[in-house]
Amino acid sequence: MTEDIAEDDLEEVVENVALCSECDEYAEHQVLKEKSVGTGKDLLVKCIECDYVYNLQIREPLSIKIPFILTDGPNSKRVELDIDDDEMFLLGDVFQDEEMLWSINQIIDKSGRKKKSIKATEASIISALRTDMVRVKITMTRGEFSDSTSMLVDYGTKFSAGTMIDYAEEVWRIRAIHTGTGRTLKGTVEAQDIKRIYLHEPPNLEHFEPKTPRERRQAWKEGRLGYNPNPELPKEVTKKRVTPSNKRKKKKPRK
Repeated sequence: MTEDIAEDDLEEVVENVALCSECDEYAEHQVLKEKSVGTGKDLLVKCIECDYVYNLQIREPLSIKIPFILTDGPNSKRVELDIDDDEMFLLGDVFQDEEMLWSINQIIDKSGRKKKSIKATEASIISALRTDMVRVKITMTRGEFSDSTSMLVDYGTKFSAGTMIDYAEEVWRIRAIHTGTGRTLKGTVEAQDIKRIYLHEPPNLEHFEPKTPRERRQAWKEGRLGYNPNPELPKEVTKKRVTPSNKRKKKKPRK
């Protein structure tokens, strides 16, 4: 059995599409005459929509050199990349260089002004940050001493405040995460949005061992002493409203 295919379901293939200089629309063109010029072509074309006939020159874009500042964490380098002269750049564009991905974060035109988008021929210098890997700054605090360092992680790696993390062959607790707008003591943040992570060494339970009956009861409630539904009271403690068994009974007076 054959299926009927609606005309709307058929994909129309259009060739030789160009912007017509007469009707100012992108339309299919009929090539009437063609001449090779170097690596390009000179064409005599006819617009299918308005029947306008005109000459169309097709040339390979010229290659120009544009200086880029590529920043990978604390390290930056200046390079010159070969770019087609008709290339457009936008803030946030991602490109590849030396098997690494870079995201454009600043564009400067030839008059020294910052731009959100620019044509290659009008660009003075473009800055980009490495985006496939992110360098996260870290402050490690141990007691009264703090050290600053950084670690390289994959783009999109998530960190949660209050959780434990293995770093420098030790276990640390993420005390807070700075996102640029302030510190957060809870929540999850992706690496590219983090300005700094603050690590504290986890508490040593030996330093906080409960010493009094009250501290022990509280420790059991918090689960720091494991599961113990019927904790034994220390020997030196006597429950209230309970008469000690070794207490002497009062003798009744003789009549």
